[in-house]
Amino acid sequence: MAGRKPRATAPGRVTMEEVAAQAGTSMISVSRVFKGTGRVSAELRARIEEAAAKLGYVPDRAASALASARSMNVAVLIPSITNTVFVEMLAGIDEVLSPRGYQMITATTFYAPADELRLLRGLLAFRPDGVLLTGIDHLPETLKLLSSATVPAVHMMELNNQPGSYSVGFSQEAGGAAIARHFVERGYRKIGFVAAQLDPRTLARGLGFRRALEEAGRGAPRALMVPDRSSIAQGAALLDRMLEEHPDTDALFFCNDDLALGALFRCLRRGIAVPEQLALAGFNDLPASAWATPALSTVATPRYQVGRDSAAMLLELMAGREPEMARKDLGFTLHVRETS
Repeated sequence: MAGRKPRATAPGRVTMEEVAAQAGTSMISVSRVFKGTGRVSAELRARIEEAAAKLGYVPDRAASALASARSMNVAVLIPSITNTVFVEMLAGIDEVLSPRGYQMITATTFYAPADELRLLRGLLAFRPDGVLLTGIDHLPETLKLLSSATVPAVHMMELNNQPGSYSVGFSQEAGGAAIARHFVERGYRKIGFVAAQLDPRTLARGLGFRRALEEAGRGAPRALMVPDRSSIAQGAALLDRMLEEHPDTDALFFCNDDLALGALFRCLRRGIAVPEQLALAGFNDLPASAWATPALSTVATPRYQVGRDSAAMLLELMAGREPEMARKDLGFTLHVRETS
């Protein structure tokens, strides 16, 4: 009786069968390890991974996708790959998706809605099983594209109230308001808001900050807002501009920690006592903020957890299940330190 014809493979390509033989197990177990499906003991997983490494095995995702009608890819769109906030968010996403056999296809929008639309259109051509997007402020064409592609999507870092949408994040407005209330409680009266980049999340923080000051009877804050890229150097330059225009300012909220740290360093260089002469606060609680001298007051945002929970929510949607909640608010923490 003629034997089964072996499956054709590229010349020199190591097959799953060879990995199974090397590890002394079945192809099913090898498949489970590399697809991230089913339960495999830690000892057997280690044996299979060792065999794959020894043979130089690379999973054939194209063949797997054809067989399962799944690409095992997730499209992830973020505004920046250099901003620590989004790097940590990506780490959280990867920690959830990788063990389940998914890989991220990441694209950077550079805060441009038109680029986001163009990149999403290109990513959808690879037929991802799901999409993770930053924020909720998208072009109508982007939302229409997502809807017509019938691909599950989760919005990250902000909360979406639209029916049928899914999001994981926190209230940017509430974060800005928390800083405003802190300034009011400390007795500051000549208060300002400084911002760069001016993406929707930055504008939402500023809006919350202004509303809280007005509710407290302080009136609208002095505002200095520029569309330029945010950086520590930009923070120093904007501090100079704000104090040139309003030398009696006694408290400043910077829309992120990069700007706030730059302002703090400039104050030290100029001999401005912080917080005695000028109080400072930032947003995001970057690693350096707690270790600056004096330590920076700021709002800590749960970007790593946002990544994890967004990926977990997307896994539920890709499996055809409704998540426990469509809108998950992770909140934030106000860290009052030495600069205010």
